[in-house]
Amino acid sequence: MTTDLSIIIINYRTYEFTKQTIESVINKKYSFNYELIIVDNDSGDNSLKNLKKHFHNEIDEGLIKLIANTENKGFAYANNLALKQTNSKYLLLLNSDTIIINDCLEKCLKFMDTDKNIGALGCKVMLPDGSLDKACRRSYPNLKVSFYRMSGLSQIFPQNKHLNKYNLTYLDENGTYNVDCLSGAFMLIRNEVIDLVGLLDETFFMYGEDIDYCYRIKENGLKIKYYGEAEIIHYKGASSQKQKSKLLYEFYNSMQIFYNKHYQDKYPWIITVVTYTGIWTMYGLKLFINQIKPTK
Repeated sequence: MTTDLSIIIINYRTYEFTKQTIESVINKKYSFNYELIIVDNDSGDNSLKNLKKHFHNEIDEGLIKLIANTENKGFAYANNLALKQTNSKYLLLLNSDTIIINDCLEKCLKFMDTDKNIGALGCKVMLPDGSLDKACRRSYPNLKVSFYRMSGLSQIFPQNKHLNKYNLTYLDENGTYNVDCLSGAFMLIRNEVIDLVGLLDETFFMYGEDIDYCYRIKENGLKIKYYGEAEIIHYKGASSQKQKSKLLYEFYNSMQIFYNKHYQDKYPWIITVVTYTGIWTMYGLKLFINQIKPTK
């Protein structure tokens, strides 16, 4: 029997969060069948051992499958390992620090069934304080969009459509509409997308692979949809607390990778120099601020 949904979760030293995420899925009843594929990214902290112990019944029943990496090669690499091992109708990339709220999965699958041209679907992603995780619906970070965001103009004028293309803060968070890209914290993908677009780009270690994947999906003529009627909670950054400097580098490096891949050939060399300068200047400033912040 074909599985309706494969839920892929990457664990990296987040046992308690990962356990919470899994429980938010399996403690609900569904009209569809599903499996969870948990990839441990060489946590080295007994995460995998504890998951095996806590969910031994679900593992024995085949509901949960575990993959143990012997090396952390990044978020995209780990997701691809799982994607290669499933042929479900739908595939959900789900962060290990999220909670599925109510009938979110049921709603999303039913919505996907209404339009075969939806390549990927994202839901409303809420932070623990009740505010929207702005990364859950975005425009591509082209030069103009990035300038407005990095200059602070988008924050000063959050309702201005021209200045706020990146985070789309002028749009109703409960609405449904086409967007450029979604967050990898919750990205529901139609199986056919893998055949059409391929797997995630492993050049991205962490950050940027979700934007790149949405870009490739849209290039192939499919829609990227934001669906605000379904909801999750995202405890953002749980897996990155202990290596902030490295992941700060990866965040800005992903910007350069994305630019090189999708924009470099479209602009004269001087624009590339300015772009690189802007990216790494921001990285230097953020790194400096990060170093002088008092430790909590």
